[in-house]
Amino acid sequence: MNARLALVFGTLFGGLSVALGAFAAHGLKKTLSVYHLDIFQTGVHYQAIHALALIAVALWMRQIGDAPRALKLAAAFFTAGVLFFSGSLYVLALTGITLFGAVTPVGGICFLIGWAAALTAAWRSE
Repeated sequence: MNARLALVFGTLFGGLSVALGAFAAHGLKKTLSVYHLDIFQTGVHYQAIHALALIAVALWMRQIGDAPRALKLAAAFFTAGVLFFSGSLYVLALTGITLFGAVTPVGGICFLIGWAAALTAAWRSE
């Protein structure tokens, strides 16, 4: 993933995390159980954190010019992590279909791979 796309996803995910958090707090509070609302908020929390991580990686990529493969992988895995982890939690909370809970660990693994890739880039940097 290139720096521009990472910035686009980072800012998109950041803005959506604010909107989804507000939607949960105001629109879903009366509809969802406390348990399902907590699941939804966990998705929002991890999405917001990784939106910031994506923006940081994108800026890092722009700063060094020819970004190493590890940074490109970090951005790609952070993006996939948001889609799989947070996305599956949103669907699980809204539908109650527990099958979506099986997808959540895939997103968590994507987050971990993204952080490992960022660590690799940091270790190899000058």
